Amino acid sequence: MKYIRTGSFKRLFSMKRQSLEDLPKECIFDKQEAYNNGEMESFKKPTWKCFSFEQVYVATNGFCSENMVGKGGFAEVYKGVLEDGQTIAVKRLTQISCDERKEKEFLTEIGTLGHVNHPNVSSLLGCCIDNGLYLIFQFSSKGSVASLLHDENLQIMDWNTRYKIAIGTARGLHYLHKVCPRRIIHRDIKASNVLVTKDFEPQISDFGLAKWLPSQWTHHSIAPIEGTFGHLAPEYFMHGVVDEKTDVFAFGVFLLEILSGKKSVDGSHQSLHGWAKPILNQGEVEKIVDPRLEGDYDFSQLSRLAFAASLCIRAASAWRPTMSEILEVMSEEEIDKSRWKMPDEKSEEHDEFWGFEDLEFDSCDSSTFSVSLQDLVSTNSS
Repeated sequence: MKYIRTGSFKRLFSMKRQSLEDLPKECIFDKQEAYNNGEMESFKKPTWKCFSFEQVYVATNGFCSENMVGKGGFAEVYKGVLEDGQTIAVKRLTQISCDERKEKEFLTEIGTLGHVNHPNVSSLLGCCIDNGLYLIFQFSSKGSVASLLHDENLQIMDWNTRYKIAIGTARGLHYLHKVCPRRIIHRDIKASNVLVTKDFEPQISDFGLAKWLPSQWTHHSIAPIEGTFGHLAPEYFMHGVVDEKTDVFAFGVFLLEILSGKKSVDGSHQSLHGWAKPILNQGEVEKIVDPRLEGDYDFSQLSRLAFAASLCIRAASAWRPTMSEILEVMSEEEIDKSRWKMPDEKSEEHDEFWGFEDLEFDSCDSSTFSVSLQDLVSTNSS
């Protein structure tokens, strides 16, 4: 495989057990303190190791189909148990995939998660590069937010759980954008990429599309454009521009999913943010709420989350708040809405940047896609 033959990755995987103490000086960081939501938080260095294929194989019972807990176009996830009794999740690049770009995404995920350590970001325990590519994580027993919201066989998610997940995910994104030693833009924040622990603590996962941005860069232009229908910020979809506000937009859609219980795109290809935006602008937040809650929610919390979502999904990235500001909006008892009033809100209402009727795709179940700028031009002109 082209990407793991480079000298840097050879050095990275040369030791059987590896921690960030052994990485180059510029890649490690000491214990940090971060001011987050009125509390001083302290984070330690993340540590991880290289697993042997035998360890991974035994833990998953030979990658038994009964242990498979998730499957995508290029990867499978298996539940496993290590010899010490620890339950793990093993993400395996599928054998049928020979796409080097996907291999690179796997290695990007290793490099990215090797720098992070936060309760609301999925914890990387290690990796394995024998007989394929494998990432080993702590197992999230409750699955993803998407499954908790949309699986008809599960109990309806109550309001307190939804609120906890919303706040926790915001904290995780704030950490990636502002506290982590390397600025990390996730690029694919959505309900299926936020896992939930047994204590219903959310953890941002799947960093295959993540990008590091140097501190001196305000943004980055990317091609091809990759992401999930319904979560793409307009400046990213139209121009390939990526910065923290790309994730902020997607987080706004994520908030709407939690509040409404709806998917980011419905069966008629209507986007959730397109449906919710006029309702939020009219201040009728009760119409957003998942009817399955039957009115059992905290109205003050609902108002704050709904207002935060309305700020996040603004078409103009300059008028979206940062995740630090979003945490303030979501947590403050009194919201100064005048602070966030745009000079001319009507101008944005008529600024429809793109619509799903302009896109050609096979399904509307939040599928991930990749498209080049040339494809965008030909699609929009057809």
